Amino acid sequence: MKLKTSSEIDAMATAGRAAALTLQRMKSLAAPGISTLDLEDAAREELKTRGAKPALLGYHPRFSRVPYEFATCISVNDEVIHGQPSTRILREGDVVGLDLVAEVEGWLADTAITIIVGQGSLKAQRLLSVTQEALRHGINKARAGARMGDISSAVQRIVERNGFGVIRELSGHGVGSEVHEEGIDVPNFGFAGKGLPLRVGMTFCIEPMVTAGGPAIKHRPGDPWAVVTRDGSIGAHFEHTVAITEQGARVLTAI
Repeated sequence: MKLKTSSEIDAMATAGRAAALTLQRMKSLAAPGISTLDLEDAAREELKTRGAKPALLGYHPRFSRVPYEFATCISVNDEVIHGQPSTRILREGDVVGLDLVAEVEGWLADTAITIIVGQGSLKAQRLLSVTQEALRHGINKARAGARMGDISSAVQRIVERNGFGVIRELSGHGVGSEVHEEGIDVPNFGFAGKGLPLRVGMTFCIEPMVTAGGPAIKHRPGDPWAVVTRDGSIGAHFEHTVAITEQGARVLTAI
């Protein structure tokens, strides 16, 4: 586990702002008739404009047999995470997850939002609202002296109280000088008062991954990256990079 100094946390916040503004640029462009590759191109341009690099481009984590070839992950409808940009055209009502990692001078920040193209169904709107609420509650539990289970249980409680599914196989993670730093996992389910003690200087991603149906997931056959819901229900994913400070949780990917 790599504990960060206040100056290192400030550096991560610089990357975090670039990441957050890039997501907003992508969101503003998402409309029926736009391809997910169009959004990828816009993200690359925006990151460059803001002096940031796309940390996912060429990233080769241990859990994949191939490097990732894009700057963003764009996941549509039943894709929960790691959807690859393509010529796929967005349609009215599509639920679209936008996820990226920005790097500035060696420091990284990871963030994600989920949007609806156009109006969308009431169920989709509610799914997004609940997932965002779960993220807020998780962040509110992130403070020195607490435990990781306090965050996890807060996320799970909000999601399941509203009748949605919490994915078990995927979790948040440490981040800072690497996309996935060892020593920190942030599950979206668990028990308050249990798990890793939270300490000043810890930096990690809290990222509820929620489905409108059951929590079971699978990898799409022939696709080394995309994770989809097993029952075909839509998924939502919101993520912030946070730092544990003396004053509480500092969200590093806020605008």
